[in-house]
Amino acid sequence: MRAASFLAGLAVALGGCALKAPPEKGLLRAEALPNVKPPARWSAPGGAAAAVADGWLASFRDPALEALVREALQYNPDLRVAAARIEQAAGYAKLAGAQLYPQVTFMARGGGKMSGDSSGLEGAGLFASWELDLWGRVRSGREAAALEYAAVELDTAFARQSIAAQVAKSWFLATEARLQKAIAQGMADASGKLVTLAQERERVGSGNGYDVALAQAALQGYRDAVQSLDLAYRQAVRSLEALAGRYPATAAEVPAQLAAKPGPVPAGMPSELLERRPDVVAAERRVAAAFYRVEEAKAARLPRISLTASGISVSSELFVLKSVSNPIWGIGATLLAPLFTGGALQSQVEIRTAEQKLALADYGRIGARAFGEVENALSAEFTLAGRVALLSQALRENERALEYAETRYRVGSGDLRAVQERQLAVYAARTALLRVQAESLVQRVNLYLALGGGFESAPPRDAPGAPRP
Repeated sequence: MRAASFLAGLAVALGGCALKAPPEKGLLRAEALPNVKPPARWSAPGGAAAAVADGWLASFRDPALEALVREALQYNPDLRVAAARIEQAAGYAKLAGAQLYPQVTFMARGGGKMSGDSSGLEGAGLFASWELDLWGRVRSGREAAALEYAAVELDTAFARQSIAAQVAKSWFLATEARLQKAIAQGMADASGKLVTLAQERERVGSGNGYDVALAQAALQGYRDAVQSLDLAYRQAVRSLEALAGRYPATAAEVPAQLAAKPGPVPAGMPSELLERRPDVVAAERRVAAAFYRVEEAKAARLPRISLTASGISVSSELFVLKSVSNPIWGIGATLLAPLFTGGALQSQVEIRTAEQKLALADYGRIGARAFGEVENALSAEFTLAGRVALLSQALRENERALEYAETRYRVGSGDLRAVQERQLAVYAARTALLRVQAESLVQRVNLYLALGGGFESAPPRDAPGAPRP
């Protein structure tokens, strides 16, 4: 009993020793991003100084898009895989924590004799063991598993954001494809009218077959463009349906006009980005998990001490236990110390240390990429806004020039080639403007995703599930 009391006291004294803490965030970032010095504000223009907010999806004011995003979150195959990984990581975390508790097993034998066994032995036993985690091996493993589980949860959160962003971008691109097709169809209709006009001029003697041939050639070119853009539109819709987990039947309906671009985006400060983006925080959690895996491997080189207890009751038809109480109780301890493993345990430490370095490097890579994505998205949005203004003015001037060219051709003071040149200029200006407008919406979504703001609006404070102070 004295030995058991001593071991129990030892378990309380040493089993509760605090684990070493992983590196602090400041030190971690200095080591992972040694040449990255975040400025006080973003270098590229275009972002508002206010803090990053959630709920960016609602800023486009498109209920159909919001409904499609909800559908994708429920049925997207990649997200279903991510959800299964969360369950797997939760199981590993639970398994690692279970080793901190005593392990109890029960064994019984009875119900008749076995072939070749004439002892008639029957009995039951209860066995318990509890490893004294003196060096923190088990607790380090538990902390590592818990951090890996947290990282998987954050990965899934970022995957949800990414899927929402992909759906929104595909929605805008499919809408653009539909509008590009409509522009080409409009140009084909206008070209068809030119063919009729050229034929009429040839009939009355003020034109010739050359003009008719030019007009016919231009008409066929626009018709070919319509078919090509129709294919692009169908492919864009199929991509959208695949994101939502649907069969790609080209049955989804997209709007007949692009969404209005929301106002300026609150971009916050660069120093806040690493705290906010789920993929960056997940990488940080993996660095901490790798740290605990190193500590676990180091502790595995040290002796293990376990408390054991058992209770056994035995009976037999052939003999009777004498001078011994029945059942039999016992308590003790076991010591397991590695003496020679051929360098296997040290190799485990080296492997875990290399994994920690890899996790740290990956954290630096993801963090640097996050800064670059925000700066690129801000720069692209600012540039595209300027291009929209320039292309809008260019389209208006080309449309005026086309009106003059058509009038001159009708009255016989101009030729068909000038009209076709102006038509091509108008077509190019319209398609370029539409492309830039759609790209501006796409870059806005990229900016939202890069900043790490959530696409879902935060619930009201009194709503079910809202955070409490």
